[in-house]
Amino acid sequence: MNNVIFIVEDDESIRELVKAALEGYGHKVYAFETSEEALEKLKTASPALIIFDIMLPGMTGTEALKIIRKNDVYRKLPVILLTAKDSDADKVTGLDSGADYYVTKPFSVMELMAIVRSLLRKNGRNIPDIKEMGILKINADTREVFVNNKICALTFKEYELLLYLVNNTYRVVTRDELLNKIWGYEYTGETRTIDIHIRTLRLKLGEAGEYIKTIRGMGYRISRE
Repeated sequence: MNNVIFIVEDDESIRELVKAALEGYGHKVYAFETSEEALEKLKTASPALIIFDIMLPGMTGTEALKIIRKNDVYRKLPVILLTAKDSDADKVTGLDSGADYYVTKPFSVMELMAIVRSLLRKNGRNIPDIKEMGILKINADTREVFVNNKICALTFKEYELLLYLVNNTYRVVTRDELLNKIWGYEYTGETRTIDIHIRTLRLKLGEAGEYIKTIRGMGYRISRE
């Protein structure tokens, strides 16, 4: 069964970004603009984890967290505080309120997803590391790649290349960066190696190969757009 996760964030763009990322990992997500809405939903839904922004209209995320921790049912519920406040005093206040993790804005969505998986595993949830982008799906636990639910056979380097691009979704990754990260700093070959592997990878991925974009004079970026 998919884990239910609450995201409480008044910034619609951030709320929808995090919601989409969580759903991409197979979670059922309830997104709220206020703490009051989230607390009301707790009466009918049992989340496996909650992500709270601190500065919210009405009740703050910290205040809501204190209320949750007073309930024996949710005393050990994993909670992440997501906020623009990054001073040591703010972090201490958030953690003292019962938060399990404190993430400051701006943040990496992939890093946030890794924190979510870590907290769920610590709480006895066996969460497969699944990454999805349209018709493309990667099971990082089994190192399997699927396109339209059909397995796609890739070489070791092709898989590592694809995974690195997906882990850096929407960011332009240079050829030198890919050489260093996938082939290693001691690699002495030319960047043409990257182009050859990208070409082969696109062919093997079929329709999903269109997700890999060439950014002239820079490198590559993967996205559905």
